[in-house]
Formats: sequence, structure tokens, C-alpha cells
Amino acid sequence: MLHSVTRLQGLGLTPGKLRGLQRISNPNGTLTMVATDQNSSMISMMKKATGKDPTYAEVADAKVMLSRSLSPYCSGLLVDGYYGYWSTVAAYAVPPSTGLLIRVEKSGAAKNANDAPCGEVEPGWGVAKIKRCGADAVKLLAQFEPAEFDSAERNFQFTIEMYNECIKHDILFLLEPLHFGYKVNGEMETKEATAKRKAKTVIDTAHYLSRYCDVYKAEFPGTFGVETDAQLVDNLKKLNDACVKPWVLLSAGVDYDQYKKQVEMAMKAGASGILGGRAFWKEFFTYATPAERQKFADTECVRRVKETDAIVKTGTPWFAKYGLSMDSLHGMRAAEGWHARYGGGTAGGPAGKVDPTSVY
Repeated sequence: MLHSVTRLQGLGLTPGKLRGLQRISNPNGTLTMVATDQNSSMISMMKKATGKDPTYAEVADAKVMLSRSLSPYCSGLLVDGYYGYWSTVAAYAVPPSTGLLIRVEKSGAAKNANDAPCGEVEPGWGVAKIKRCGADAVKLLAQFEPAEFDSAERNFQFTIEMYNECIKHDILFLLEPLHFGYKVNGEMETKEATAKRKAKTVIDTAHYLSRYCDVYKAEFPGTFGVETDAQLVDNLKKLNDACVKPWVLLSAGVDYDQYKKQVEMAMKAGASGILGGRAFWKEFFTYATPAERQKFADTECVRRVKETDAIVKTGTPWFAKYGLSMDSLHGMRAAEGWHARYGGGTAGGPAGKVDPTSVY
């Protein structure tokens, strides 16, 4: 049975966005994505291991090494623009079968008077450049706490700005909100208090922001040891219900064994995949020599990604969140003249006729 692509357009699945989803997904519509875009944390790890600040070249080399080891085993690889993308592509570190996502935000953005972060774009960078250089998707980290009104409003508007830019350039948009601690009546909130309200913050944030993206990258809604497994399962159900768009689980730097359990629970709750980073490779920088680091990346890191990928493929395909199936997608067709109407072309008038004597 054939269906009009208007159905896809009504869901925000325009040609560029749909192609981006195809590029970063597994064949069954789930998403196994690995992140190497962490700059501040990666630099801190390198400094702790060596006792000195790493050079630009050393950071770029580390990102290329991790990308080359892990990208063959994931559906999408997230990199940064400053250190990662151009070196990774130029070095042929990612196979053609793996999609590429690039983050748009600046690492370590400014904070307001309550010590709450306010996001901004990486200087000299932006959605247009990410589209221009051939990436499949844009990723934005938006630290968000609904109860901290000033930063919430700022980061909400920042998210909308990037969302609209991605619509303008017809490129897939992944949104990654993160909870945080902040000052209350001039005093910094305790880590215990932040952890206690984490689940509510994660679920509430999905209600605020999940409609302003194409794929929503969520934190695990709770903490092992703070809530029971039964409560965590309920939290995940609430998160899945709150997410308007397909969602994937981030790793937030937890140890791999804990992340694996989170992924198993998230897939059962309706998640479409993962976008994890440090859980796969954070011990990488504890090894003294490049050869030892390479061996760890090629063995243990690869094992973790492959094991997680098998779990992810039991999850919910992204298109199921839209009420679509692979069979219905196979039947999608465009109307004649769509190319002229696409991207701000003339909406009305005849589609035009093909000249059979012309060479196309």
C-alpha cells in the first residue's frame, strides 16, 4: 500500500531529517551511538594521567584513535567540531556505514548568579557549518533545571533557536538536557539533594523539551541505591510517556556495568537506543603508552559497544514512536514537483512537464 510523504512531513520528517535518521540508525530502526565529543572531561582525564595539559594534537589523536576503534561497531558516532570532526574524517577513522553527529554547543559555558549554566554555541561554529561539512546530525547539550527560572528560560530559548536552525537547514537535531545543582538562597545545593530530585527533573524536562528535537537524549531517571528497581522501572515508564519524540539513553560517565543495567531497563521501557561515551572508554587514558591505549580500545571498549549494541537492537525502533512501521515507510512516495516546492519553493502552480527530448 502506498502512502504520501505528506504524512512524514506532518511529523517533521523532512528529506534531510529522515536521511539523517537513516544514517545514524541500525537497519531495524534502533540507534547505537557512541560519543567522543567530550572536551573538558577528556582533557581532565589526560591531565590526570600525565600531570600536564595536553596539546591540541594530543587531544585530536586520542579522539581519532577512539573513533577508529569504535565506529565500525556503532550506528552513529558523535564528535566535536573543535578537535574531532575534521581530523576524524581526514584520517578515514569512520567507515561510510556509520553516521556522524557533531555537537554545536561550547564546552564550559558561562553561569548565572545562581551558578546555573547558560548554554552558547561554540565560537566560530554553528548549525550551518555542521550541515555544510557533511555531518548527518547536530547535537545540543542543554543543561536544564525547571526550578531554576533564569537558566531554564535562557536554555529553553537556546534550544528553540538551535531547533529552528536545524529546521532551516533540514538537518537532524538531537537534544541532550542535563540536570545540575545550583544555589538556593545563596547556598549551593548539596549533591544528595540534587540526586534526590534527579528523577523528577529528568521526567519534567522531557515534558518541556522533548518536542523541540528529532531524537531526545535522556538521562537515566533516577539513581541505583537512591530508588528501588521497581521505582526506577516506573520512572522509566513516565519518561517514555513524557517523550514526544524517540529517545535514547546517555551514560553520564557511570561505570560500564551500571550503564549496561540502565540500558537493559531503558530498552524494556520504550527507548530507541543509546548515545553513550565515557562508560565505554573512560579508562582509556589510564594506560601509559599509545600501544596500551590502542589495545584497550580495540578489545575492552569494542566488547562493551558490541554487547550494548545487542541490547539496543531489542529496543523500540525510532519510527514506532511516530506510529510508523518499516512496511509503511517502504510505501512512501512523493508527488510530482516536490523538488520545486521543497525548501521554500513555490507551493502552488502546475508541477511542470518532463521534456522527453531532453537529456537528464
